[in-house]
Amino acid sequence: MAHHGNEGTVKVATDAIAEVMDWSYEETVDLAEKTAMGDTNKTYLPGHVDGGGSISCNWDETDTNGQGALTIGASVTLNLYPEGAATGDSYYTGTALVESVSHEGAKDDIVKSTFSFKGVLALTVVS
Repeated sequence: MAHHGNEGTVKVATDAIAEVMDWSYEETVDLAEKTAMGDTNKTYLPGHVDGGGSISCNWDETDTNGQGALTIGASVTLNLYPEGAATGDSYYTGTALVESVSHEGAKDDIVKSTFSFKGVLALTVVS
């Protein structure tokens, strides 16, 4: 079933992050090539799993439990809700480390903040 992005939300533990505009999350795995001489196709062995992403917001300095909790090096319980946070909605959850924080302002636009994170483990899908 398709969902509109407007249904989503992002939380630090149980606190919703204010003014979220978009978020992304990607999982990757290190691959070690094990192709031998004479093989006609490359072959690989999976290694370490990694996950990370970013959250972009309109900056809200009063959001102390959401945006304010996302400081450099902070370890937080992050919950990404693509379809909303109602009972029964699926979401991604896990411990994330805040890797970077950036702020951007322009004379004719809203001040924005972007928070980049890495998962301590790959985030888990809760259904």
